[in-house]
Amino acid sequence: MVQKITSVTTVEQGVYPVPDIPIKELLGAIPSHCFERSLLRSSTYIFWDFFVIGCIYKGSAALDPLIDPRYIYLPHPLVYTVLRFSLWALYTFGTGLFGMGIWVLGHECGHQAFSNSKIVNNIVGFILHTSVGVPYHSWRISHAKHHASTSHMTQEQAYVPHTRSELNLPPLKQGQEDLLGSRVSDVVRRELYDALGDSPLGAITTTIFYLLAGWPAYLLFNTSGQKRYPIGTSHFNPSSPMYAPRDCNQVVISTIGIAAWASCIATAIHYKGFATVAVIYLIPYLWIHQWLVLITFLQHTDPILPHYRAAAFTFSRGALSTLDRSLMGDCGSIMAWLGAHATHGLAETHVLHHVCSKIPHYHAWEASAALKEKIAGYGLPHEGRPIGWCEFYRVLKECKFVEDEGDVVFFKNAEGIAVMRPAFHDGT
Repeated sequence: MVQKITSVTTVEQGVYPVPDIPIKELLGAIPSHCFERSLLRSSTYIFWDFFVIGCIYKGSAALDPLIDPRYIYLPHPLVYTVLRFSLWALYTFGTGLFGMGIWVLGHECGHQAFSNSKIVNNIVGFILHTSVGVPYHSWRISHAKHHASTSHMTQEQAYVPHTRSELNLPPLKQGQEDLLGSRVSDVVRRELYDALGDSPLGAITTTIFYLLAGWPAYLLFNTSGQKRYPIGTSHFNPSSPMYAPRDCNQVVISTIGIAAWASCIATAIHYKGFATVAVIYLIPYLWIHQWLVLITFLQHTDPILPHYRAAAFTFSRGALSTLDRSLMGDCGSIMAWLGAHATHGLAETHVLHHVCSKIPHYHAWEASAALKEKIAGYGLPHEGRPIGWCEFYRVLKECKFVEDEGDVVFFKNAEGIAVMRPAFHDGT
């Protein structure tokens, strides 16, 4: 509820109860068999994903020649082109969606959730992730740090909020705005909006850039990553600050894998032509990009989620500062089922994944239900709106910056307003 008083806007904020739940207590709520990993069972999902992708390709290749006047009558020659384009567009969508499932299985290998063998996990993970353009070990190492420091302002590895000073915004004006973002004068609102406000076209352009280029930009240049890292930080640079000297060989191996992957694509283009390779592989690869950014961004970014500075951070607080969301749930129950099935519940069981990343996805649903029952009485938001482009656009517009002060901070929008405020158990 927003109420305007003379030249000041005041907001009735929600209260986020900063949790003090020991991680041992959270893990204890999960049935013990959910921690069991099976190489055989995990492997069946690899075969299933590739089988479905193969079927999508074979089906598309079989239908394409039938879109011809000899087989079907259509009122205009252009309709045949449109129908053929639609067929292959559907192919790229389906292949990209189940390709995201392959990414998820490689991700599970990186967390040692695929099997009980570290060697098997790393071999399988390297093959799966390299096949979708991910430097396996390089990302596995930085991703482990993300899990250890989720929502930590100076240790988190991805989706780190910009602060007021980083965006060169005017300093907080005492008396005209408060630190928590519940009260802002109209003068300050206009000043901030002039600096941060997006036109609809600008917001759409930013959304498209994030979805198509955000993932390679993060790998190559640390875009949206930890702000204290220097220029030159990259997942392909063994000297980057996210790596220890012992990680050097693994970063080099991962880079060699990506070089080999890129060489295979270049060779395929040479022999098959760019158009063929683009339709069969490159466009589905871009779909994987956008699913990855869309899902992970919305799991960790929302006006209702906190970010912590060192004095207030604990592992369990970081793990619980994420959201479960339904992938494509805004498109109806059938699409929600398809999204969850194809991506192995990555979006729908994410809070549980941060509490314990070694639980395989086929146990994650049961474990997630048990965890939610445990935290139900704490008043923590753990279910977000369904994942889709409109939701990405909304969150991108509402999450502009956080303050330079405060141990627990929430995003403010382009007018300096925050929808949540923290509360500790002692009332502060």
